[in-house]
Amino acid sequence: MTPLAQLIAARIAATGPITLADYMRDCLTHPVYGYYSTRDPLGAQGDFITAPEISQMFGELLGLCLAQSWRDQGSPPQITLGELGPGRGTLMADVLRATANVAGFHAALSVHLVEIPGPLRATQSRLLAQATWHDSVASLPEAPLYLIANEFFDALPIRQFIRQGNGWSEVVVGLSDAKLTLGQTSPAPLAALQHRLGDTQDGDRVELCPALPGIASHIGGLIARHGGAALFIDYGDWRSQGDTVQALRGHAPTDPLAEPGLADLTAHVDFEVVANAASPAKHTRLTPQGVFLERLGIAARAQRLANGLSGPALTAHLAAHRRLTHPVEMGQLFKVVGYYPPSAPTPPGLEP
Repeated sequence: MTPLAQLIAARIAATGPITLADYMRDCLTHPVYGYYSTRDPLGAQGDFITAPEISQMFGELLGLCLAQSWRDQGSPPQITLGELGPGRGTLMADVLRATANVAGFHAALSVHLVEIPGPLRATQSRLLAQATWHDSVASLPEAPLYLIANEFFDALPIRQFIRQGNGWSEVVVGLSDAKLTLGQTSPAPLAALQHRLGDTQDGDRVELCPALPGIASHIGGLIARHGGAALFIDYGDWRSQGDTVQALRGHAPTDPLAEPGLADLTAHVDFEVVANAASPAKHTRLTPQGVFLERLGIAARAQRLANGLSGPALTAHLAAHRRLTHPVEMGQLFKVVGYYPPSAPTPPGLEP
């Protein structure tokens, strides 16, 4: 057992099984043994890679999308340029570089990053020394907000429920022969899933992310009050269905219960919940990442960058373009929803 597994096992032995959300929260953010509290998980030497690390084009295009939204809303003179879960700071650095020549944009913005304390904050500070860090969205300024959240919601802890008649059994983490194992509670009605009785059958599994609605609603409220735009990019679909929890270590899948604190844990995002949390701001249609990036002009940007490349560098560049946009890679699996004020145009690349 890992040190964190021993702590979790002792907790279960003392007080009983815990929810998947409690288990994921400990695995990812425990202050001593949590995955994100103890390491930089990105890149070839880490456990996974995100779109900004694949190609500069991703951050460049998202930055220009937000800058155009800022212009469409009258170029307000003081804005928050924000990111949730900014990784190594690569995406925000690309955003700032790509928008450097947008007249007035940099003079108006201040950079605000939402990241838990840990090694990644130190990495971000080397690229983004001018930034202000926040532990949660609750302390973001009351100002026009132009925000990106790329692969942020997928790391929020989720709960799982299995339908049994008109009730739901919750999937919990318990102990069997001193090892962590999954079990189920007795079925009971659940108000939060009453609406899912119409599109599920006995044995179907659905997931709820307790923290997501509050985070998204706070962002929607800021944008409705002050203006701005938010881009949420993640893997998932319109409505939760099935078991989507997965663990990665060394870029390979592993058992989510095998190495608590040493592997990344994620789950697919329910974009219906993201959309419903927008009000009183408006939300865009759910759009595949590949379609979104093509609408923003990634093909032209890729061609321009390719003109200066040859050999292995050109091969890697073309592979990165394909990975971001092709339907069999990230282009279809990853989706985008945007928030914007009721009186403003939709962010570029998205539809109302």
